[in-house]
Amino acid sequence: MRRIAHLSDLHFGRDRPELLDPLVEAVNDLSPDLAAISGDLTQRARPAQFRAARDFIDRLEAPVLAVPGNHDVPLHNLFLRLLWPWRQYRKWISPDLEPEFHDGEMIVLGVNTVNPMAHQSGWFTPHALDRVRNAFGNTRGRRTRIVVAHHPLEHLPGEKKKRMRGADEAMEELARLNADVVLSGHLHSWRADPFAEKPGRNAVLQVHAGTGLSTRLRGQDNDFNLLEIEDGLIDVTRYATAEGDDRFAMAQTRRFVIRPQGWTSHKES
Repeated sequence: MRRIAHLSDLHFGRDRPELLDPLVEAVNDLSPDLAAISGDLTQRARPAQFRAARDFIDRLEAPVLAVPGNHDVPLHNLFLRLLWPWRQYRKWISPDLEPEFHDGEMIVLGVNTVNPMAHQSGWFTPHALDRVRNAFGNTRGRRTRIVVAHHPLEHLPGEKKKRMRGADEAMEELARLNADVVLSGHLHSWRADPFAEKPGRNAVLQVHAGTGLSTRLRGQDNDFNLLEIEDGLIDVTRYATAEGDDRFAMAQTRRFVIRPQGWTSHKES
C-alpha cells in the first residue's frame, strides 16, 4: 500500500494562521509515503510568503513533491514576471519546477502547468506531455502512475475559470498511457471522480484538493486529501475543518476500483 497526502492552494499571505499547526499535525499523524502539493503555495509570490511556505514544508515528515501554481509568479511586477518568474520559487521551494518521485509501487510526476504571462489560465505544454509520455511509457512493471499539476484537466459545468490550454490533448494521452490519477487544485473545491470516460478510452481518476489554509473559501471548508492505493483499489479520503473548529477531521471517503475500461467508482462497479 502507498499513502499520499494531497494538499493544494495554501496561499501563504492570505492564510488562516490558526489552521497551520492543525494541518501539519493532521498530515504527520497519517504517516503518508509522500506529501504532494499542487500549487499556489503563496498569495503574491513574495519572499516572506515563500519563506512561510518553506517553513511549513520543513515541518512535514514525509517527502514532499510540490509544483507551482499561478499565484507563485509575481503578478504586479511585470519585469520579474517576464524575465525571472521563478526566482523566488526556486530559491525557497525547489530549483526543480517539475519534480518526480519513484519507488517500487508508484511513479509520481510533477507537471508545471503555469503560464507566467497569464493571470489564471494554465497550459499543459507539448513538452510536458512528451515528458509524461517518456516516463510512463518506460515504466517497468505495474506501478501506479500519478500526475501532480496545479490546473485541472476537466471542469464541471458552470465553472467560471477557464480550462487550461492543452487539456484535451493531455486527457487523451494520459488515457492512452493508462495513467491512474491526476492530483490538482486551483478551483478551491473538492472533487474525486473518473474523467476521460468514453468507449475505448481508459478512465483516469482526477482528484481536486480545495484549499488547505486559505481564507479564499468557495462554499467549502479548508481541506486536504489522503489517497490509499493498493491492489487495484484507491480510497480518497477528504479531511476538512468544520465551522468553528480548527481541527482537520475525516469528512468523506470515496473508493475507486480498476476495470478494463479504467478507474470507476466502487458503487458503480
